[in-house]
Amino acid sequence: MDFDRRPVKTPATLEEIRRRVAYALDRHPLCRNVEFDVVSMPRSHKGNWTVTLRQVAPRALWEASEIVADIQDAYELAAAA
Repeated sequence: MDFDRRPVKTPATLEEIRRRVAYALDRHPLCRNVEFDVVSMPRSHKGNWTVTLRQVAPRALWEASEIVADIQDAYELAAAA
């Protein structure tokens, strides 16, 4: 059995990822005022983009981090054409 396989991530543009993160954060009552940036970065085993939380209430930090982690598990930044 091959345990080294990683799940296939859906390719998305930076703007699509930004919209998905914004929508997901907005759906959670504690995370509605979170300010963030989506940043591309060199490819690693974890992915090729990350989210920088610029403003987040202390009560919302855990939830916002979990929401972002779930999205990072599902999407990768599509290669520029």
